[in-house]
Amino acid sequence: MALSSYRKKRDFKATPEPRGRGAKAAAGDGYLIQKHAARRLHYDLRLEMDGVLKSWAITKGPSLVPGEKRLAVHVEDHPLEYADFEGTIPKGEYGGGSVIVWDRGRWAPIGDARKSYAKGHLDFEIEGEKLGGRWHLVRMAHKPREKKENWLLIKGNDDFARSEGDPDILDERPESVKTGRVVEELEGEAPGWSSKTGKIERPKKQKRELPKRAKKSGYPGFIEPALATLKSAPPTAKKWLHEIKFDGYRLQAHIHGGKAKLFTRSGLDWTDRFGKDIIAALSALPTRGAILDGEVIVEGAGGASDFSALQADLAAGRTDRLVFYLFDLLYLDGHDLRPAPLIERKAALGVLMQGAAPVLSYSDHFEENGEMILRHACRLSLEGIVSKDSDAPYHSGRGKGWIKSKCSERQEFVIGGFVPSTTSQRAIGSLALGYFDDGKLAYAGRVGTGFSRKVAEDLFKRLDRLKQQKSPFAHKLSAEEAREAKFVRPELVAEVEFGTWTADGVIRHASFRGLREDKKPEDVIRESKAKAPVEKTPPPVRLTHPDRLYWQDAGVTKQGLADYYSEVWPRIGPFIANRPLALVRCPDGVGGQCFFQKHVWRGQSKEILQGYDPKDDEPVIAIDGLPGLLGLVQGGTLEIHPWGSQLNDLERPDLINMDLDPGPGVEWSEVIDAALEVRQRLADAGLESFVKTSGGKGLHVVAPLVPRAEWDAVKTFAKSVAEAMASDSPERFVATVTKSKRKGKILVDYLRNGRGATAIAPYSTRARQRAAVSMPLDWDELSAAIGPDYFTVENARTRLAALRADPWEDFRKAAVPLDGRLKKAA
Repeated sequence: MALSSYRKKRDFKATPEPRGRGAKAAAGDGYLIQKHAARRLHYDLRLEMDGVLKSWAITKGPSLVPGEKRLAVHVEDHPLEYADFEGTIPKGEYGGGSVIVWDRGRWAPIGDARKSYAKGHLDFEIEGEKLGGRWHLVRMAHKPREKKENWLLIKGNDDFARSEGDPDILDERPESVKTGRVVEELEGEAPGWSSKTGKIERPKKQKRELPKRAKKSGYPGFIEPALATLKSAPPTAKKWLHEIKFDGYRLQAHIHGGKAKLFTRSGLDWTDRFGKDIIAALSALPTRGAILDGEVIVEGAGGASDFSALQADLAAGRTDRLVFYLFDLLYLDGHDLRPAPLIERKAALGVLMQGAAPVLSYSDHFEENGEMILRHACRLSLEGIVSKDSDAPYHSGRGKGWIKSKCSERQEFVIGGFVPSTTSQRAIGSLALGYFDDGKLAYAGRVGTGFSRKVAEDLFKRLDRLKQQKSPFAHKLSAEEAREAKFVRPELVAEVEFGTWTADGVIRHASFRGLREDKKPEDVIRESKAKAPVEKTPPPVRLTHPDRLYWQDAGVTKQGLADYYSEVWPRIGPFIANRPLALVRCPDGVGGQCFFQKHVWRGQSKEILQGYDPKDDEPVIAIDGLPGLLGLVQGGTLEIHPWGSQLNDLERPDLINMDLDPGPGVEWSEVIDAALEVRQRLADAGLESFVKTSGGKGLHVVAPLVPRAEWDAVKTFAKSVAEAMASDSPERFVATVTKSKRKGKILVDYLRNGRGATAIAPYSTRARQRAAVSMPLDWDELSAAIGPDYFTVENARTRLAALRADPWEDFRKAAVPLDGRLKKAA
């Protein structure tokens, strides 16, 4: 193939891909694999041959298991310059999507490369950063109607091979070997943006030029950092730029006298706390001296920065997940850059960071509408954004040039006391919080969830040494506020996320995020004056041992789960009230004994109802309101699986649930494509459908029904959809649950639609790590950025508060009867 085919498919005014200078005669041995999140995620294998990159699209990526065949579709030759391409191809262009350099190195043919290539059986060896050893590319026999050549990529049996039970290299090493980014970092709400960091383009190489207003200066030492002022909404003027707000430690990096050091926002030297990699990367920057402003983070399992994970890593001495995002440059090579406009300081920072190690990352920005950026950030459950005046100099302290807009209520509080745990000796159960107002400590309520067992025990040790008899709070606490509290000297600061402030000035639905050792207690004030609307107090349900940990890794307690369900009750209620329920109960939390419960049990909360199924000898479980749901929480219920019909009409279901369950080796993008196909098939049959994450591995597509058809008819229709998909695309789908047939395929599970069968409820938690929840989505939210377990008890509040409308608001309005017309196979 010539490069004319490559160029013909692309508009180089629209795409950042290289045009290429044409094929080169010189022989080369370059090899690379690019991970390409286009309409479907795939991996592009490229081998340098005859001055171009011969290219194959590996639909499921390479496998290190010898003999395992991976389809490799031969595509057009690419120019050699493409080996360095990493970025976003705009939507609508050929191959639109995000690209990273997943692996690179050298390759060597075994035998004559040209003859083997022409023959259709190319044996070769790879020496890459991730892959190695012997490989085979074998051309398959051409079939009628096939427009492209299909090859197979197969790993040879050597020291680099792995068995089926070993970790998958694709999961083990998802990052770019060029920048350290994963492909999701390049994907945001618009092409060319990362939902976490802003624009994905790195600054173009350019000659280093100091901003015009930079002044010659000696090394100034520590600089008091600029701080953002909290506002309810971001500014709208064009002069403002917007950055994603990180959830980590704000640090000031100093490169001076041949050494690099890190200082907290209060000037504490924390150089030794973050490992050697960040210091080494800073020391390697091409400068004699510099002062940089940024934030060290750890990316959580969902991809967003996670302060709790950062604290856990630092406590364990782990530094391999740390990334230092840099967003400002204050001093460089004998020049004070603070008088220069922000946009010029950032440009100088970008030039300085060219070629920096992956542990350092340039924090780019958005120049679009701030409200839109904040809305997208909140829907992804990020902390918020920071808006900055692009024309302003750097001002220390809190000012009007930096504005922070948050997705949820979160701030620091001073710890004034604690309540011992009721389930574990020498651990805290909750913390009494406060903030300073005119030099006096005002009481702000308690936080009793968000602690792992280790954190709860560590806090007990630290607070036990600070105990005092007298309350540190300025006003006398009520008997309830002071109940079982042990008061301490107000010396520790905690970061807490919460629902809102009540009219009485205390926080509701609070969750601990970590200690802030970089903050001084006397600097902690109340940031927001917003108060909760007047609400009816929910009927009381007594929780015994409210500090019992249900999810130890996420620190979610029984009380934390009750708070979550109290907030989402208006949304989850219609899907679980007055229906038979099947539960997964784990009275001792995830990791303890869990069991499935379909019938009422002795000692259950009185708020849980007994339902009656004429085909069952025992009463079934049901609830009719929030008290019943909290009763389930008291009983250790971590999963709620309702029937698809209501108690007063058991034989006629009011919804269809198609469960898309990916087998081993299936990419998330393939699950998304499957959901869209189910949606289209249901639409062809006259049914409107809604989508949600399962909280586990897949997606659920749910269609509401007017309850007229009985179970057999609904199940038959669902089966016809599943079998039609499996028949039309047998390489992608199966309709049977046999595990041996599911590898590399998606099970379209229609069995959820039989009488007595259940499916996880929208908004229900899962008895899995991280306290994941099944989250309803808009169809246009389906993307690589939101995986099946992206949303959790801890981040769901942020998302729900940011939604302008419930994605499933019109669920019941969309219901239609499943009449004879709809029974036809999709």
